[in-house]
Amino acid sequence: MSRSESLAAYLRAQARRRLDRVESKDDGRNAKCALALLDTAAYAAGLPEDDPLILMLDQAGCFGPLGCEGFDPGEAGTRLIRHWQGGEPHELLLALPAAITAAT
Repeated sequence: MSRSESLAAYLRAQARRRLDRVESKDDGRNAKCALALLDTAAYAAGLPEDDPLILMLDQAGCFGPLGCEGFDPGEAGTRLIRHWQGGEPHELLLALPAAITAAT
């Protein structure tokens, strides 16, 4: 599995997690987050392995120390992804390295 595919699979799993959440009076927040994550997953799946966004995520350690493991943004990245409310797909991917660096 390529890094782009691994990233997309992770984002799809997080979107499913949001869709499965049941909260009274969430005003559609979980559904909006899920749609934004699915949009970002579709975007990420189409990125080439040498795309600057993939390389930035690799440098932030999201693909393990050697850059060949499954996507794992760590606790800070996961927190950002789980609370993402939307925006352009590349905005989430650009925000991840900064969130990860700020937490270390």
